[in-house]
Amino acid sequence: MKYVDEFRCARQAAGLAAVIRAEVRPDRRYHLMEFCGGHTHAISRYGLPDLLPEAVRLIHGPGCPVCVLPIGRIDDAVAIAGQPGVILASYGDVLRVPGSGQVSLLKAKAQGADVRMVYSTLDALRLATANPDRQVVFFAIGFETTTPPTAVALREAGRLRLTNFSVFCNHVVTPAAIQNILESPEVRELGTVPLDGFIGPAHVSTVIGSRPYEYFAREYHKPVVVAGFEPLDVMQAILMLVRQLNDGRAEVENQFSRAVTREGNAKAQAIVAEVFELRQSFEWRGLGVVPYSALRIKAAYADLDAEVRYPTPGRSVADNPACACGAILRGVKRPRDCRLFGAACTPETPMGSCMVSAEGACAAYYSYGRFRDVAA
Repeated sequence: MKYVDEFRCARQAAGLAAVIRAEVRPDRRYHLMEFCGGHTHAISRYGLPDLLPEAVRLIHGPGCPVCVLPIGRIDDAVAIAGQPGVILASYGDVLRVPGSGQVSLLKAKAQGADVRMVYSTLDALRLATANPDRQVVFFAIGFETTTPPTAVALREAGRLRLTNFSVFCNHVVTPAAIQNILESPEVRELGTVPLDGFIGPAHVSTVIGSRPYEYFAREYHKPVVVAGFEPLDVMQAILMLVRQLNDGRAEVENQFSRAVTREGNAKAQAIVAEVFELRQSFEWRGLGVVPYSALRIKAAYADLDAEVRYPTPGRSVADNPACACGAILRGVKRPRDCRLFGAACTPETPMGSCMVSAEGACAAYYSYGRFRDVAA
């Protein structure tokens, strides 16, 4: 299959691994964070850590939008879903994330709320047009990748004058989270981990381009390599980072040139800028309150803003103290370091969002057997 099979060649992966082993220096270690949950799953699925020398350590970052959503926002969504006459529509992976008292949107549905899974923002719009006597609220979540479709839906709802459609906006932005990881003293309460470079997100970068990462390379002297999701993409990105670190360079390089440009998708950026603006602050699970790290709906579209229409608790809720999800999202701990992992917390009985989401680090470790060395 073109553009897939050629990036999964075991022989070439072994060759890249041999080059990486030859180029790592015996007097140093390389701590590389992959920010994107898609990279985390590729790394676990294809067993890439087993190909790498001990000197190269891959650290899982907060690159899963479902995982970083705090419990309080789940409680807000449950409250909206409980309003009379409301249909709450959402992507499937967020429905099982537990809120306060382990009440997820699926549990709210079992208790009588009308919660429905959709595959796109257009599905949510169709729900609104098909149910003119009901209020349809779309639970919008995601990084810059899924923000343009939400913006299109809001613009289309405005054009159609759909008075029974609104959006509960939980879109977050990548650069602010990276900066927070690098410098926030609040984050360090969970512990610190050395970071030498970043494997930059792929889908996000198709929208925003590679240029936003140049700030981190310049100001923090941390190299960034934007990489695709296939195993050879990730292996090549690791080699590019090793070479930069060996040379003392801190640049932004684009391994995923077949899909990412420096400037990104200008049309998508323009649609987002028309509909959304930055919030002054937003809470992230594992990172705390991060300034200018999320989007809100602009005043011109306020009549389509669910946060304006519906009362919500709007409170900050602490994570289960036994759940290490916050530290895992920071890269301070690995999933197998959590005492709940694989026991009380499994994909069937998730205690935290890292096990629920399709892109969560705990789900990746569990699904692809990376936890087996615990018992060994």
